[in-house]
Amino acid sequence: MNFYSVIIGTELLNGRRTDAHFEFLNKELLKRGWEQKASFVIKDDPKFMEDVFTLIKNDPKSVMFSFGGIGATPDDYTREVAAKVFRDGKTEQNQIAKQMIIDKFKEEAYPNRINMATLPTDVVLLKNIVSNVPGFGIDERFFFTPGFPSMSRAMVVEALDRFYPQSDKQKIRYTLKAKCSEDILVATMKKIPSGIDFSSLPQIDGEKRTTVISVASYDKEEAKKYFDIFVEFLDSKNINYTLEDD
Repeated sequence: MNFYSVIIGTELLNGRRTDAHFEFLNKELLKRGWEQKASFVIKDDPKFMEDVFTLIKNDPKSVMFSFGGIGATPDDYTREVAAKVFRDGKTEQNQIAKQMIIDKFKEEAYPNRINMATLPTDVVLLKNIVSNVPGFGIDERFFFTPGFPSMSRAMVVEALDRFYPQSDKQKIRYTLKAKCSEDILVATMKKIPSGIDFSSLPQIDGEKRTTVISVASYDKEEAKKYFDIFVEFLDSKNINYTLEDD
């Protein structure tokens, strides 16, 4: 599966707040053997939100976690946009969500908070341990949570535990740090096929240049084969390197 995060909030982009969602989601995914394909931090702009959701929907292996915009104020567009993209615009007043909101806020549920029960059709609810106003998921792939980390984090864990508890594949990674510039290794890098997870990270400390090479694959033998290409090259050139732990 290809995991995506969409972090919605103009206040993140104008510097009034800092993001706390990406790191948490990434940590939860990695410990289950998953990783993100992309992460978006976007404004509260319904047309742009629609474009990003549609982009992710068009990936047949996508799983999305969206943060923010499911409240009851005029700039909370996520429920409406989610319905448009994933349910052809169809919404309903979810009776379970409605009762949760009434139980929590009593008469103060009206006239505004009750609108948070208007959701896309046919969703699963995600428990809100703070306010009892649920998040929701669509098709067991697209999950929508509040912008408050205290609320969204438990929802992320709930969704992953229910639907994506552990990848059935384990990526094997080999890493080394070579005492040379990245440029020296370019010809060797070109031998790595596109299906291999490969990265090169140059480091500069004064006049000293080093390069961290990382090669990974779900196929252990394949990962080792292409990692050894770098090892053999470095040995042939008498370039010192150290093996790194991941």
